[in-house]
Amino acid sequence: MVEFKVIKGSSTGILVDAVSSREIKSDEVLINVTHSGVCFTDHHYRQADMALGHEGSGVVNQIGSDVTRFKVGDRVGWGYQHNSCGHCKQCLTGRETFCAEREMFGLANFDQGSFASAAVWKEDFIYKIPDNISSSHAGPLMCGGSTVFNALKLNGVRSTDRVGVIGVGGLGHLAIQFASQMGCEVAVFSSTEQKRAEALAFGANEFYPTKGVEKLEIRAPIDHLLVTSNAQPDWSLYLPIMAPEGTIYPITVSFEKLAVPAMDLIMGGLRIQGGMIAPRQIHREMLEFASRHNIIPVVEEFPLTVAGATEALQRLLDGKMRYRGVLVAQK
Repeated sequence: MVEFKVIKGSSTGILVDAVSSREIKSDEVLINVTHSGVCFTDHHYRQADMALGHEGSGVVNQIGSDVTRFKVGDRVGWGYQHNSCGHCKQCLTGRETFCAEREMFGLANFDQGSFASAAVWKEDFIYKIPDNISSSHAGPLMCGGSTVFNALKLNGVRSTDRVGVIGVGGLGHLAIQFASQMGCEVAVFSSTEQKRAEALAFGANEFYPTKGVEKLEIRAPIDHLLVTSNAQPDWSLYLPIMAPEGTIYPITVSFEKLAVPAMDLIMGGLRIQGGMIAPRQIHREMLEFASRHNIIPVVEEFPLTVAGATEALQRLLDGKMRYRGVLVAQK
């Protein structure tokens, strides 16, 4: 039995320290957490009596008797999904994120997360961090990077396609980098000119400010549009710039109803594609791709403490984070 500290939510939304304990099963790994990404989903659960954080990275401290792919001292990370049944249609076809028995952040394992000193996870749902990716940068890739890469990879985006990205934030700045390195033309849409230089530095080919604009004039239609803004966009601006049979990916977590003009969708043969974090093989490919192409999240670091996590979440809520918060364990 091992004990470790965790940072939990509470009914008041105030973060609190707590202690969890776990037995390490034969197929599990004990990870000493060194870094944790901070995601807006953590804010959604801050009023729940559960450990927060799902973008973990750290060092293997102990392994179960049946673990074969990891050894003590390895740098590893984990993301939103912790387990699946392994035998349903979705699991057997590499779509375990849709398994009916999936275990995910906010739905299971409430006693542990990445806002913690350590965690115990199944070997099959942790990932080796490439040597040239720092542990600080690895955290945001475990959810933010996984989510945007999955939208591009799983849906067959090609290097000849034009990819649009709405929003230059925690998800958007990674989406730009991945799409650009895949060889796509990338058009970025942001409310003001403020982030133009950064978007172009991330690999965007075009940048369009949208505040006060009644009609978007762009170089060519968009084949794939990733919506990474923190609110639903004005669809009347974006549907007219979609290529026939183009696809829209609403990536940001939103509890609003998706209200899209039906006739624009029908006449353009457009698709709206839901999606989540990447299944495991695509997650591995994401890390390999990020390593090969030097895709690096822009991060702000905070102490891995209640005060640090509270500050990071507030900065995220205020829209001031550039672009992913990372909590760092204090020595």
